[in-house]
Amino acid sequence: MAMKIWYQSMSRFETKWKSYPKYLRQILDQVKDPDTEIEIHGITKIGGFADQYRYLEFLETGEVMENVHTAVAQGFDAFLIGNIADPGLRECREIANFPVLGLCETSLHVACMMGANFSLVTINEKFTPRIVENVVHYGLKDRLAAVNRMKTDRILNLDEGFENKDVQRDLIGQFQSAAKANTDAGAEVVIAAGGVVMALLAHAGVYTTPSGAPILNGITTLVKMGEMAVKLDRIMGGTFTSKRLQYAPPGPDQIAEIREYYGANIYPTVKPK
Repeated sequence: MAMKIWYQSMSRFETKWKSYPKYLRQILDQVKDPDTEIEIHGITKIGGFADQYRYLEFLETGEVMENVHTAVAQGFDAFLIGNIADPGLRECREIANFPVLGLCETSLHVACMMGANFSLVTINEKFTPRIVENVVHYGLKDRLAAVNRMKTDRILNLDEGFENKDVQRDLIGQFQSAAKANTDAGAEVVIAAGGVVMALLAHAGVYTTPSGAPILNGITTLVKMGEMAVKLDRIMGGTFTSKRLQYAPPGPDQIAEIREYYGANIYPTVKPK
């Protein structure tokens, strides 16, 4: 069943990231269904490489919400936010009438199906509380067994690991050391809590810890769950995302006034009264 999916990265591909875009494309092509088309879009207007800082994430998220409007207009079937912070996830669900999935939320819930608990290996100290905050928000704090981190303060340093084998060994060593601390603390599943690290592990074929615990790769999980969501949305007549309360857009009786002040294209799925 053919489908068209928008994959939204928070990386600035054309200037800052040299290797990651190429290997992300390869991973998506390897795991998607044959008749699924995936377009990858990065950040082009501001930032795109330091979103572990909350203010910079906030600045970049506006483009994500603009892009979901574009995806609606161009007839996409789903919108995937490929960043572990899930920037703009709730807002995009309010805007769109198709499934919108986030890398963090999707990874956490699938991990709960893989084991009785899960753990996180984060990229650096700064990013860690942001991801744990998501775990709490999604109601999964009691399933979180452990959190340990790598030591990559400058996220762009991860890019070299795709083609420099020495750097790759060091980064994977950092990851596995943190993963071992998690499994020693009783974790049954390890989540690589960072999109670029997920891509690096997939490229290197690393899917288990030294103790044999599964490493959930969120990129592949996000793609397969996105495809499933599209199929369910079609079966359910377009009602996969509840518009009952939190994700409800303005009603037809309000939309004309809202567009007068916020822009003519705001909430494109709402028809005026």
